[in-house]
Amino acid sequence: MNEERLYKGEAEWKERPMMGVIPYPGSSIRFKTGDWRTHRPVVDKDKCTRCLICWIYCPDAAIRKVEKVVEIDYDFCKGCGICAEECRIGAIEMVEE
Repeated sequence: MNEERLYKGEAEWKERPMMGVIPYPGSSIRFKTGDWRTHRPVVDKDKCTRCLICWIYCPDAAIRKVEKVVEIDYDFCKGCGICAEECRIGAIEMVEE
């Protein structure tokens, strides 16, 4: 990898280093990332089977299982809707902020 090209913004996508997923929300507490979303996911706790498919697919690791319920950390949820799309039983609805 040519670091000079990378820092100048000239590097092709194949030359860029591999990046990872955020391992857990709040890894940078000072920079909450959920304040610009237009829609937020809301979990119907009666419908939810706690399969954790939403947790697996959340790119921001903003979903967690607390005791017997699934909770969304709105400080870090960007409102992408992937969790709602992946929920096989439709227990997550995207609502306008």
